[in-house]
Amino acid sequence: MSHKAGFVSLVGKPNVGKSTLMNSLVGEKLSIVTPKAQTTRHRILGIVNEDDYQIVFSDTPGIIKPVYGMQESMMSFVNGSLVDADIILFVTDINEKYDENDVLEKLAKTTSPIAVVINKIDKSQEDLVKEKVAYWEETLKPKAVFAVSALHDHNVPAVMQFIMDNLPEHPAYYDKDTLTDRNERFFVSEIIREKVFKLYEKEIPYSTEVIITAFKDEPKIVRISSEIIVERDSQKNIIIGKAGEMLKRVGTYARKDMEEFLQKKVFLEMFVKVIPDWRNRKNYLKSFGYED
Repeated sequence: MSHKAGFVSLVGKPNVGKSTLMNSLVGEKLSIVTPKAQTTRHRILGIVNEDDYQIVFSDTPGIIKPVYGMQESMMSFVNGSLVDADIILFVTDINEKYDENDVLEKLAKTTSPIAVVINKIDKSQEDLVKEKVAYWEETLKPKAVFAVSALHDHNVPAVMQFIMDNLPEHPAYYDKDTLTDRNERFFVSEIIREKVFKLYEKEIPYSTEVIITAFKDEPKIVRISSEIIVERDSQKNIIIGKAGEMLKRVGTYARKDMEEFLQKKVFLEMFVKVIPDWRNRKNYLKSFGYED
């Protein structure tokens, strides 16, 4: 029996719904999803396995013009995913205004089949959807254009069928029981970071990194120690909140999601640490997984 396998990269600007779409395609919540832009910072693989195929999805950070070191590393993840891709899903949203050059230049250099996925059509009228489909067919000349609502799983099966039709014949790249290339520590840190994005305003989420300093998986409980890294003392005070109330909220919400994810009781410790300008310091970017 022949076997198909390949890498499918989801690329596009911040906040167009790439993570929601990948979670829907994979059938598991692997990428954190918040209404704020630039939530995804790393390239995260989600792997779908069946007897006769393996699809390796790659969720990437939103394409932006980098301002500091961490964003440069984020964009290198995007470029790497375009080089590796057997299929590219270019995700845009129905209301997005496009400055063509930044993204389309990258896509023009690839020989992989491209599908444009116009997301969030549940928030739009049919005429605008038709207009956008025609626009992208003309502008990018992709192999296919799909109008979807990833949040409501509308037309996502058609995207999956496109992938299956264009997946090359190849042996599996990963063991068939592998869901992702990331370990539990990574997902636990992402759960905490998701709560920071949801609970805090302004620059706080963007100045924050989460490090898991200890992860002990015992028979009845997982004991986790973590550090929330910020750049200034004022940010540390905001993260902790009056009498520690805000940090306690982060911990409560994060622990609930961790217990669901790990299927076990969780004891969670959180500390807040200031590292000035960490987003521009190569040694910290490397230790936080932004550089090889």
